[in-house]
Amino acid sequence: MNEINTGDTAFMMICAALVLFMTPGLAFFYGGLVRSKNVVNTMMMSFAAMGVVAVQWVLWGYSFAFGPNNGPLGGFAGGLQWLGLGGVGLGPNPDYAPGIPHQLFMVYQAMFAIITPALISGSIVERMKFKSYIVFVFLWSTLSYDLIAHWVWGVGGWLHMMGALDFAGGTVVHINAGVSALVATLMLGPRADFPHRSSPPHNVTLVLLGGGMLWFGWFGFNAGSALGASATATAAFVATNTAAASGMLGWMLLDLFLKGKPTAVGAITGAVAGLVAITPACGFVTPLSSVIIGLGVSCVCYWTLNQRIKWHLDDTLDAFSVHGVGGIFGALMTGVLATRSVNAAGGDGLLYGNPTQLLVQCAAVGATIAFSAFMTFVLLKVIGATMGIRSNDEHQSEGLDLVEHGEKGYHELV
Repeated sequence: MNEINTGDTAFMMICAALVLFMTPGLAFFYGGLVRSKNVVNTMMMSFAAMGVVAVQWVLWGYSFAFGPNNGPLGGFAGGLQWLGLGGVGLGPNPDYAPGIPHQLFMVYQAMFAIITPALISGSIVERMKFKSYIVFVFLWSTLSYDLIAHWVWGVGGWLHMMGALDFAGGTVVHINAGVSALVATLMLGPRADFPHRSSPPHNVTLVLLGGGMLWFGWFGFNAGSALGASATATAAFVATNTAAASGMLGWMLLDLFLKGKPTAVGAITGAVAGLVAITPACGFVTPLSSVIIGLGVSCVCYWTLNQRIKWHLDDTLDAFSVHGVGGIFGALMTGVLATRSVNAAGGDGLLYGNPTQLLVQCAAVGATIAFSAFMTFVLLKVIGATMGIRSNDEHQSEGLDLVEHGEKGYHELV
């Protein structure tokens, strides 16, 4: 089919807007979790990605991620045919989205590219230089995100050809960003006053607002990855909500039994963990499997988060503990619980008679972890040697809102 389907086009435009809406949601979510003197800087790390990555995507990012890979790099990277969106028109592209305009598919994928590096900021807020962060986002989007997106989703990408299942971004988005967040955490070191000074969320209401925006936008993230208003999109929609609810329930129960009180921050963190874990699986699993994934990831991420506190690992807002660990869990569970009865274009997992799928998922997870960690290490080493990456102790004490932006998030009433 090479004709534009107006229903699918309308659906995908809405989904693209929903995915973009997730990045401001992330800004509120992260902004509420930090201290008040860093709220503007933290939120700007998400908002800035909306500008930096969107331009990078048009210039060369989309071509590297989804362009024809008939160049010397084969299944490792897309070619240069679509630089500046040359050749990316308003007609359909039969390789990716035969029923919608090619530019619509492009801009939908741009929204994924935008939010992924913004996720990394959760591990390095309150101590990274903003200018260095901007340079890192620009380079990382090109050298890590675009390449891994091609591996998994690009026509001819080597993990795609291997049969790796990632419906909406478990490897490309969450493992990629989560592992990078861990490497960045280790390379920057802890905040100046960590762990001697407690730094609880300064505004829990912002956290809940941002988490709700993420949950809402995630329907575009996952259901939209069906690339049309279809039965598969419906399955992804149901799985997304079910896993989020299960993750929230699991986290609240853990808080209740282990700490005596179910916290609001814990509840919304559990929901986000459920959303992360279901992302690679949502178009391939049943609603009951979504419950299993949501409950399971709440336990895994809850344990990881508490362990990293004991280890004095300053993953400030738990980007690795939730997105990295949750993404790994979800990608592997896809290899266990996927079934062709939900999506004939997918695959059967271990429980449906195909243990090979789990091995393929392990390979995809391992490759993503290794490449993302390596690329993040190299980029931060280079940026650190040329620009510096860490704010000094005096600036951290004063707060990065004033130091980096000359603004305050809040002003005293007079």
